[in-house]
Parts: sequence; structure tokens; C-alpha cells
Amino acid sequence: MGCNSCSTGKDGQPRGCKNNGTCGTDSCNKLTVFDWLSNMSLPSGSQPFDCAEVRFKNSRKEFFRNTENLSLSIGDIVATQAKSGHDIGIVTLTGELVKVQMKRKKVSDSEEEIPKIYRKATQKDIDKWQKCRDKEEEIKKRSREMAILLKLQMKISDVEFQGDGSKATFYYTAEERVDFRQLIKDMAKAFGIRIEMRQIGYRQEAQRLGGIGSCGRELCCSTWLSDFRSVSTSAARYQQLSLNPQKLAGQCGKLKCCLNYELDLYLEALEDFPSLDSKLLTEKGIAFCQKTDIFKGLLWFSYKNDPSNWHVLSKEQVHEILDSNKRKKPVASLEEFAAENIEEEELIFENVVGQDSLTRFDRPKRKNKGRKNKKRRNNRKRPAKNA
Repeated sequence: MGCNSCSTGKDGQPRGCKNNGTCGTDSCNKLTVFDWLSNMSLPSGSQPFDCAEVRFKNSRKEFFRNTENLSLSIGDIVATQAKSGHDIGIVTLTGELVKVQMKRKKVSDSEEEIPKIYRKATQKDIDKWQKCRDKEEEIKKRSREMAILLKLQMKISDVEFQGDGSKATFYYTAEERVDFRQLIKDMAKAFGIRIEMRQIGYRQEAQRLGGIGSCGRELCCSTWLSDFRSVSTSAARYQQLSLNPQKLAGQCGKLKCCLNYELDLYLEALEDFPSLDSKLLTEKGIAFCQKTDIFKGLLWFSYKNDPSNWHVLSKEQVHEILDSNKRKKPVASLEEFAAENIEEEELIFENVVGQDSLTRFDRPKRKNKGRKNKKRRNNRKRPAKNA
């Protein structure tokens, strides 16, 4: 994600648009929607849609009605209606695509309660808005100190000022219900503004703050993911991942949303796979499943009396053995079936390059024989000492 002015600069270094996420093209912001209808003209006689999507701090977006018929384009800073006073935001979407977004977010375009866009923001509005934005970090720090003094079990994660500076919304996370009435009184007295407390979940906190995930990319929730589906540990079990909380948890402390991305593919592949609890009856004893490889279609079994010795079988072979066991006919041994797979592996996997050794860089250094030979020659030339 990046606008035209965020391209690479001199010596391969990122140039950056220097607008801190408020560039006019709206291409390097969170949850940006590409307007694929921007180059298409409306049919003759039809009026453009009178609503626009406006983005505020971080990923908060709302829909507003353009009652004044203003000529709006993506990136315009506008003054919008609020419960009291006005707010300042950036237009992120106009035209017919706004109707699609409203339908997707279940907002009716026929409602009269949709707030209005007052005007395009003046320079005075923008200066006041930027001044309020600059104070947010300091106020967030002071509010956290007040919450600690009152011994409240909560974390204030973000502060968002209204565009006219008359109100501030404090976003916080907490495990249990918190009585913050005294905190609101202290903050209103210290900051001289109206206070609104809004509790959010840990996933919403990560969405607002953003960051870099363990994959090296920006967090999905802060760039394109708009709905949070529940993630359970069964998704990790189906994908045969180790149940390590440090690896499976994201920056929000919950299970990573990406565990659900490939879950459907794994479930589809496991439909014709034998159960992990399958027991194979052989003349040498009962065999249990130890490991599976979904992509290659292989399973590893070991005898009950010899759990350290594993035998690899294909899923077709396992089904064949299970069918034989249903007829109460145990097979001779697993080695007969495993021998076929070993021969196939020898034909498929060949070391044609000769560079797959992990210790090929650990060869001992060659000793310099030239120095030793030089020392021997010098010792021969020296005259023997008289006794």
C-alpha cells in the first residue's frame, strides 16, 4: 500500500509523502477502498449519489450526506456534523461505490438520521484540528497516570479529539467492568473538555494502533481486514501446528486471524483422510498413527510394542488395511506396504545438484603446508652446533 509520492527515492530509500497518513490520494491509509468506478461516467439524466465516506483518526469511517451539493473528491478535508459541534475528517470515497459500502455495512441510504457534511474545511479549521491532534499523546500519557493513581484495572490505548477540540474520546481495554466516574471528573477538570469513554476489545486495539506482524507485513486488521471472526485452537490442530501460545498469538494477545485463512483447504483435504485414531490390525500386532502429511497424503504408523520404529504408508494403503480389518482379516505386516513407498521415494527424490548437505559449509580449513616445508628447509641449511 502506498501512494505515488510514497515511491522509492534516492539510493533505494523510501521517499515518503511526509503527510503522516493523510495524503491526498488516500492510498497509504488503513482499510483503504479502491474506487474502481472513478473513471466511469454516469448515464445521462442520472444524479450522483449524495453520500460520501469520511475517515477520521485511524480506521474509523462514517457515512455523511452531501446536502450542500459540494464538489467532493477523495482526499478533501471536510467539516462534518457531530452530536455537539463539528468534526474534521478526510473524504475516502464518493459516488456510486459509497452505496455499495453502505449496503455492505448495513446502513440504509434512505435514513434521515445520516449526518451531514457542512462544508469543506477552511485553513482555520485545519490548524485547530492539527493542534488538537498534537496534544493527544501528552493527554494519553497523563490520563494513564490518573488511572494508575486511582488503581483502575484498565488500559487507555488511544485518544481521539473531535475536530473543534471540544470533546475527546478515550479508548480503553479492560478484563472486567470498571467504575471510571472519578476518572472522568479528574480528566474533565484537568483538560477542560468533554470526556467520552469507549471500551474496545484487544483485536480492535491492535486494529487502531497498527504494527508489524511476525510475517514481516502490516497487521491484517489495520490494513484490509474489517470483520473479526472467532479463532479457536482447533484451527491449529487441523493444520498440525504446535500449540505454542507465543507463536499462535498475535500482537493483540489473541489467536492470529490468519489461522482461519487456509483452514477450509485443510478441512477439504482431511475429508478423505483416515482418522488419526485409526488402529491397524496386523499379524505382528496393533499399529497406531504417529504422524500425517496432508500435502503428500502419507501417514506414519508404529507398532504398539515398538513405538520408536515408524513405517510410512499412503492414505490409500491405510484405507485398504482398514477395509481388510473390517472383514476381520489382519494384514501380514506394515513393512510390506512401507517397502513400496520407499522405492517410490527413491525414484522421485534425487539429489541432482549435490548441494543439499547442511554441513557443506562446515568443512575444516586446509592447513598451510607451504610454511611447514619452508621451516624444514631452513632447519636443514643451519650448521650443526659443536658440542
